[in-house]
Amino acid sequence: MNPDWLADTRNSYDTVAVSYADQLREALDGKPYLRAALALFADLVQGAGGGPVADVGCGPGHVTAHLGRLGVDVFGIDVSPGMVAVARDEHPELRFEVGSMTALDLAAGSLAGVLAFWSLIHVPDEEIPAVLDGFRQVLRPGAPLLIGFHVGEGSRLKTEGYGGHPMRVQVHRRRPAQLGGRLREAGFAVEAELLIDPDAAVPGAVLFARRG
Repeated sequence: MNPDWLADTRNSYDTVAVSYADQLREALDGKPYLRAALALFADLVQGAGGGPVADVGCGPGHVTAHLGRLGVDVFGIDVSPGMVAVARDEHPELRFEVGSMTALDLAAGSLAGVLAFWSLIHVPDEEIPAVLDGFRQVLRPGAPLLIGFHVGEGSRLKTEGYGGHPMRVQVHRRRPAQLGGRLREAGFAVEAELLIDPDAAVPGAVLFARRG
């Protein structure tokens, strides 16, 4: 495991923050299945009593804002100060904080939901159990968790990103069964999975889980 993976991720996304936001600002418009998954997640949060929801690894906040428009009391957390600055500028009506999913500064049982949309993809396998345990600690019993990720096996080093800027991040692909097993080990009940673009070179997937 690269001991500097977190710093590499932070620095890389600081570098590409503005270009990333420019390219992904309208990304959900062409993703009907992701919008449906987010709408279902919003319904699950409300059905469990509502309350604050954390978008962990929120990037420039475009998905956070989408959840906000669905009526979710949502705020964003990202390890990259550059991303958080862009998110605050583009969505001043919402709260965004600098923080890491490896050490969430949130009270136990304080959240009605957690979203991790394509943010676990940079977390090494060895760190996944601790991250999921952290999610469980901050969620209320019965609260939903929605995870989006790249499907596949293995990892690759991404050295160039949005707008051609230099990056240095590992991108990890995982099988739904693999991540589902990790969730169960962490005390979650896995309720549903959706494979997106199954014929693509790198499909996506979302997993719905609930804190036990």
